[in-house]
Amino acid sequence: MVEVVSARVDEETRRRMRRLPFINWSEVIREAITEKLRKEEQSRDVDVKKLQEAARTTDSIRGSSPSWDSTEEIRRWRERRR
Repeated sequence: MVEVVSARVDEETRRRMRRLPFINWSEVIREAITEKLRKEEQSRDVDVKKLQEAARTTDSIRGSSPSWDSTEEIRRWRERRR
């Protein structure tokens, strides 16, 4: 079954489309929608191995700093605002 979808275009665009009656505008719109869907779906595919490697890299460079106290830093910035 084929569904009907409508789209609105401004008057200038519609006027220009009418000058090219040999173009199947429905097909142009279908192709554009299909391509957009393909790109969006592809961008959502997650490479689990790359994600795990990124997590390992992040964990390896993250470390504690024994000479830095986050609580003291927050207090210092709060005092500066006053």
